[in-house]
Amino acid sequence: MNTKKSAYNVAVVGATGAVGTEMIQILEEREFPIGELVPLASTRSEGNDVTFRGQDLPVKVLQPDSFKGIDLALFSAGAGVSKEFGPIAVKAGAVVVDNSSAWRMDPTVPLVVPEVNPLALEKHQGLIANPNCSTIQMVVALKPLHDAVKIKRIIVTTFQSVSGTGKEAMEELAEQSRKLLGSREAEPKVYPHQIAFNCLPHIDDFLPNGYSKEEMKMVNETQKIFGDSSIQVTATTVRVPVFVCHAESINIETERKLNANEARALLSVASGIQVYDDPGHNLYPLPIDVVGTDAVYVGRVREDESIPNGLNLWVVADNLRKGAALNAVQIAEVLLR
Repeated sequence: MNTKKSAYNVAVVGATGAVGTEMIQILEEREFPIGELVPLASTRSEGNDVTFRGQDLPVKVLQPDSFKGIDLALFSAGAGVSKEFGPIAVKAGAVVVDNSSAWRMDPTVPLVVPEVNPLALEKHQGLIANPNCSTIQMVVALKPLHDAVKIKRIIVTTFQSVSGTGKEAMEELAEQSRKLLGSREAEPKVYPHQIAFNCLPHIDDFLPNGYSKEEMKMVNETQKIFGDSSIQVTATTVRVPVFVCHAESINIETERKLNANEARALLSVASGIQVYDDPGHNLYPLPIDVVGTDAVYVGRVREDESIPNGLNLWVVADNLRKGAALNAVQIAEVLLR
């Protein structure tokens, strides 16, 4: 991406999806220097429009020649699409920031959270991977603590909203809720079980080791982003009946002692973090308060009394924004700088 230009042609692949829609909104909000915005999607979205800077732009069908003249391509249309069209976009001269799992663990592709490892961008070869939504908010919250006292082990349980699955899942939660409140039966379609008024300890497919793919993403991506394979990570990921925002209960063990007040002090001055931590006045991060915001919110910071050097944290972030679209746009902004 030529950083000497004053405006850039940007393509958004998956422009009509939950994350693609958010990407376009954030590009406008942050006044990213765009010459032309090209919304791309599958044939199912042909004939639809997206709104950008007060104009309705027709959604174009994604094709191999879609990237001619494009400087930056933001992908959020699934791993299969990214695998097929990502290299095509790079060959056409675009820098690709991909929100799928396609390239995250490729050793030649940087996996980047700008507040955590921006220098990884220096080695990009046209493809840059956006981490998993649940990983992003966790590493943003843990980076200042890791820098101070080095994290040895992470135990995380996530409470992930249905928007992480997409628009159809959000519609399913709404429809099931309406039916159940009207004493009618709720039929699961997107998920294997009813999601309304329920919790599913099941995100993505299960692997032979008993963990889900989502759980192992958090393990592998955290080690890659921190550049430290010695950090031990174990995760349990749970889908909950919340429309937007993921919450996480995180327990860490560190090499050196860090008390709760010291941790709060480090977090309060860190980039991209808001500390909301006054349980005595019922102040802690809630999805309904965090939705639509850009920061990673941290609360319930307390020492783990079962080990010498342990801390517990409660972390909430908007998964469509910082967990996906915003992080991708921030990567592009770092490239410009």
